Amino acid sequence: MPPDLPLPTPRAITLDLDDTLWPVRPVIRRAEAALRAWLARHAPATAARWDAAGLAALRAEVERAHPQWAHDLGALRRATLQRAVAAAGESAALADAAYEVFLAERQRVEFYPDALDALRRLAARFPLLSLSNGNADLRRVGVADWFVGALSASDAGHAKPDPRIYAEACRRLGRAPAEVLHVGDDLDADVRGAQDAGLDAVWLCRPEHGHPAAPGGRHARVVADLAELARRLGC
Repeated sequence: MPPDLPLPTPRAITLDLDDTLWPVRPVIRRAEAALRAWLARHAPATAARWDAAGLAALRAEVERAHPQWAHDLGALRRATLQRAVAAAGESAALADAAYEVFLAERQRVEFYPDALDALRRLAARFPLLSLSNGNADLRRVGVADWFVGALSASDAGHAKPDPRIYAEACRRLGRAPAEVLHVGDDLDADVRGAQDAGLDAVWLCRPEHGHPAAPGGRHARVVADLAELARRLGC
């Protein structure tokens, strides 16, 4: 595990969402189950033709056909549903309705126990901007009031660790990269990506996620949860 380095005092913080504020795998499992149940009721031919494995294979085909959408998970899922519905001979309108079912369920998150109180404490001292490759909606998950804004990969046109999404985040915050601290769970996308873009970074590495070594010997500041982050930043 990398050494526990001191935390800088930033002028603003960018914050990852999935697996930082809430565990994402249970959310996606529930959303996909809700999608399959909706298809069984409203698009039975599609449901009969495409089981979960079939949809996953179709999604892989869409990704290969449209590399320009690699940063936009919503576009990839929507296009997958459009292909699935069309191949089953059902109305194209069903694809958009099915996607909205998935997206609504995707907003039903269960926060880590430390997350909400830590967000309140951090937001009282620092401007917070969410920075995510996913498609969670701050207002729909109930935490928008603690953030000054949100930036997703689909908004930016680039996904972490591309330095351009970090540059756009800094632009929206009105801060130089050196004044911004990024916090997230992914050592490559969040820590290395932020560092390469000139930001300071903190690796949020929850004990249940394990503690792999930083690649290439690169050091990372580490916290076990958001409560520790808030405490170490004096919040």
